[in-house]
Amino acid sequence: MSLRRRTLLKVIVLGDSGYVHKRFSQQYKATIGADFVTKELQIDDRLVTLQIWDTAGQERFQSLGVAFYRGADCCVLVYDVNVMRSFDTLDNWHEEFLKQANPQGPGTFPFILLGNKIDIDGGNSRVVSEKKAKDWCASKGNIPYFETSAKEDYNVDAAFLCIAKTALANENEQDIYFQGIPEAVPESEQRGGCAC
Repeated sequence: MSLRRRTLLKVIVLGDSGYVHKRFSQQYKATIGADFVTKELQIDDRLVTLQIWDTAGQERFQSLGVAFYRGADCCVLVYDVNVMRSFDTLDNWHEEFLKQANPQGPGTFPFILLGNKIDIDGGNSRVVSEKKAKDWCASKGNIPYFETSAKEDYNVDAAFLCIAKTALANENEQDIYFQGIPEAVPESEQRGGCAC
């Protein structure tokens, strides 16, 4: 039986986003102040499950506490390219994450920046230039930057693939859960239950 490695990565999405809600979820429940979804990717010999937590851009949840941030493998900062204030708050989100998560290597912890809503008004409403965003990324240690449209599904898969690869490159083997999973279960071994 062929086995693959399975990796679970916790990804925190902060900023003016609601990114996960708009991209992956049809139902939104703000019971804990964050949207939670999983997304699976195949990277080389690994099945990678991203456990994605998004504060949905609600600043009242900015101080969600240590439990929310604990164990994060990557932090995705999101801003709206059409709203300067969402870009201006990135420093606060970045600092809040480092304060709450308290990662072992704050200077090397993986962050990714997403400039979202590039589809709005054909780009005419844009107030944050790509250069300004890239300069901010350079000032934070050259973190990766993607321009996306969650609504139009533009560049989203590329961004999440980068998120997974960045987190994997920085992984600490004892903090990541690995489990061998079978490639497929032969039909003769399948029993009962629904046919879905």
